[in-house]
Amino acid sequence: MQPTNDPEFIRVYDSVPQLRRLRDQVLLGDVWKQAELAYRDRILVTLGVLAAGGKLEALKAWMRRGVEAGITLDELRGLVVQVAFYAGWPAGLCAGRAALELFDEAT
Repeated sequence: MQPTNDPEFIRVYDSVPQLRRLRDQVLLGDVWKQAELAYRDRILVTLGVLAAGGKLEALKAWMRRGVEAGITLDELRGLVVQVAFYAGWPAGLCAGRAALELFDEAT
């Protein structure tokens, strides 16, 4: 997995070097490389957590990464429903909103 190219995030990492080090060494260097979960499955877990927290913009980016990693649009639809029941209806709607662009592109 590659770090984000978002200019604002880059500014944060430039301003808080310890956060960049933790991202590079721990998150990207360890957590995302653990063998217990496949990359696409790790993305599904990440999507569920982001949806539960209502993180719309991060969800949009991770859903696109997920599709690139082999997650299907039907799996995203299933994620939306699962999130709605386990994290609350607003969280499910947030996940659905995040997926709309991908759904629209497919039609």
